[in-house]
Amino acid sequence: MLLVLAALLFALAAYLVGEVVAHPARERSTSLRRAASYGRIRLPGTGIEKMRFSERVLGPAAGRLANLALRLNPRVTVESVGLRLLAAGMGRTITPTTFLATKAAFGAVGGLFGFIIGAGSWGPLGAIGFGFAMAAGGFVLPGVLVSSRAKRRREEILAQLPDSLDLLAVSVEAGLGFDGAVSKLTEHMEGALAEEFALTLGEMRIGESRQDALKKLAERAATPEVATFTRAIVQADQLGISLGRILRVQSTDTRLKRQAAAEEKAMKAPIKMLFPTVAFIFPAMFVVILGPAMINLMKLF
Repeated sequence: MLLVLAALLFALAAYLVGEVVAHPARERSTSLRRAASYGRIRLPGTGIEKMRFSERVLGPAAGRLANLALRLNPRVTVESVGLRLLAAGMGRTITPTTFLATKAAFGAVGGLFGFIIGAGSWGPLGAIGFGFAMAAGGFVLPGVLVSSRAKRRREEILAQLPDSLDLLAVSVEAGLGFDGAVSKLTEHMEGALAEEFALTLGEMRIGESRQDALKKLAERAATPEVATFTRAIVQADQLGISLGRILRVQSTDTRLKRQAAAEEKAMKAPIKMLFPTVAFIFPAMFVVILGPAMINLMKLF
């Protein structure tokens, strides 16, 4: 802890010395800026003093942290991060830059926290190793949380897809167009799939083609079943096939796939139950069954 405290005090002293040395240069720079801008008309809200704290400080800092995160993991791009956020349902609330900046900030905080803990327990080398481990964990943690949320969202979409396709088929067969059927679905259903359909409907209403809106729906949902559904609707539009028939076929096929997936999970359940049974139940049974016999043998010998 003394080493950490000494490092912090040294950094503070270096910062204060730098501020004192640079103070005359800052004063000259401020005077030159005032002289250069003297007599100019300033429109309200255009100067940097009118900018909010998030625009002046947090925005540039987030950009630098995002660039640092991209340099640490060159295989990741802003586009791929945006697709991951969309798959998790977070693309409309969190930007890729914010997410990357959060990863870098978590890594820095985790490294500092690990260094402080390691310095008090294992010495300098242990502090460096534990700091690196905590930094890596903090850097990876946001990605793990997003992947977990994306997986849950995909499962929710798959669970809602058959009922949604049934409602679309009934609406189309009743005489509504595809846009009207999607609007009816968003009115009577809730959940991740209904939100995605509402976003698709909004894109079509502002002038985007149905084909492009459905392709974006498939990218956001990131499930093979939704991709198959969107391809079928696009082909039906191009070939003039009845949408009601296509939707009925898609609904039946989706239900069969969901039933097959449930049967597969049921067949895997006994194998998964074998390990906890062997690890926890069998030893207790052996103790109860063989315990008295072992006690009697110990008495005999």
